[in-house]
Amino acid sequence: MDLAQNFAFDPLDEATRRRPFPLYDRARREFPVYEHSGLPVLSVFRYADAVEILKDADIWSSNFARVIQPYLFEHPELAEEMPPFFATSDGDYHRRLRSLVNKAFTPRIVRALVPAMRAAVNDLLDKALEQGEVDLVPALTAPFPIWVIAQLLGVPAEDAPKFQQWSRELAQSQMQGVLSLPGPELVERHIAATRAMHAYFRTLVEERRAEPREDLTSALVAVQSNGAQMTFPELLQMLTVLLLAGNASTTALISNMVVELLAHPDQLARLREDPGLVPTAVDEVLRFASPVQAMPRLAAKPTELHGRRVEPGQFVLVWIGSANRDETVFEEPDEFDVGRAYNPHIAFGIGAHSCIGSHLATLEGCVVLSAMLARTRSFELTNDAPLPLHSSFVARSYARLPMRLTPA
Repeated sequence: MDLAQNFAFDPLDEATRRRPFPLYDRARREFPVYEHSGLPVLSVFRYADAVEILKDADIWSSNFARVIQPYLFEHPELAEEMPPFFATSDGDYHRRLRSLVNKAFTPRIVRALVPAMRAAVNDLLDKALEQGEVDLVPALTAPFPIWVIAQLLGVPAEDAPKFQQWSRELAQSQMQGVLSLPGPELVERHIAATRAMHAYFRTLVEERRAEPREDLTSALVAVQSNGAQMTFPELLQMLTVLLLAGNASTTALISNMVVELLAHPDQLARLREDPGLVPTAVDEVLRFASPVQAMPRLAAKPTELHGRRVEPGQFVLVWIGSANRDETVFEEPDEFDVGRAYNPHIAFGIGAHSCIGSHLATLEGCVVLSAMLARTRSFELTNDAPLPLHSSFVARSYARLPMRLTPA
């Protein structure tokens, strides 16, 4: 009997997206390389394979800008105005831009934000607690990361809603280009949102060039000005990608944190008894309910995966959500343990393309969780209806969280 006939993994299927973990388990055991019927991708599920692929940028390329910048595929003439994001590039281009943003994105800039982050969370919680019943996504999990990245970039707080709208436009159907080309309407919306952000950042950059401040935009302007190491369009795109990267995945982390603690009341009670476990709890959410379930890579050279020939140009989906449940790495991987001591999760990737804002995202999760534990006596979902999922098939997150909050 052909075992594959009895196994199907459809990443677009809603039931699979809601409960992928039993399928991940079987795939790790029996189908470490899975060829999707009717889809132009392979999937890999094991931790060791994920680490090997993500670390080997020579064989496994990140040069797939069309996945999150579909306008570059439909309108290649826009590449000068809207160059590829450094995260979806390889080689010298990627190294140059990542090195420049590393020089600007310093721990000092992040640490300086902590008191204001705590105040911002408390302000949002004040409003949510006053209402009692809220959708926690617009009330907290979405506006807080936008506020943080806006503060980091030096954007006035009153302009944060603009960034939230632009970010929604660009995050819609994220990574869908791995499976199929996006429609012209989506491409035009991406172009319009990118141009709107560029226009906004152009004004901000000129202001910081004339009068620098203690923010990331000023630091990037200084880097760009010294020796012309970054073109002006590259600078605008850098600011754009920092906005995107600093928003959607952190919103998902905070939302998933709430959902998993409600699903595991014993662990929530443990946290209330010992708030010192907050950092390990956030790490456990990242492992157990990874906001980004899959990361794509593109074969740049002929290679093999478990005896299966892979030709250049083949897309591979590295299932982070499965790797982070690999029983050969994690003890009792399907148990949610807020005190997990050994937790080498790869929720932020690994290697040259690992998430540049991982420490910031983790810090945001800790600030929110600490505040929710301190400010509430309880929180719960208002009904048992299935939570609506994020639109992207690679994301594990929710569009709404109807909650009831009881003050401490």
